[in-house]
Amino acid sequence: MTAFAKSLAQDIGKRYPPALDQQPGKRPSVNRLTRIMEDACKKAVEFQEANRLGWLGKARLGNSFRWELTEMGYQRDFVDFATEAVIVHVSRKAPKA
Repeated sequence: MTAFAKSLAQDIGKRYPPALDQQPGKRPSVNRLTRIMEDACKKAVEFQEANRLGWLGKARLGNSFRWELTEMGYQRDFVDFATEAVIVHVSRKAPKA
């Protein structure tokens, strides 16, 4: 789970490097950032469905993801935003077929 959280953060880092987060004038457009986060959330949901994470697993995933983004050098507001987005998506109940 920690390895997945790290790879998820690294995927975001490839498309939105931490150096850009440090420069307010260099941030990507809202649309691009939305696409980046939608892709990350989709991967997280797929991981959650494949591994059937309980509440503790979701918490561990969120914390590992948060720590990795912080270590990569992202600002706190982006770390909070990205972590919340991932946790909300993996915590949603699956639609009934």
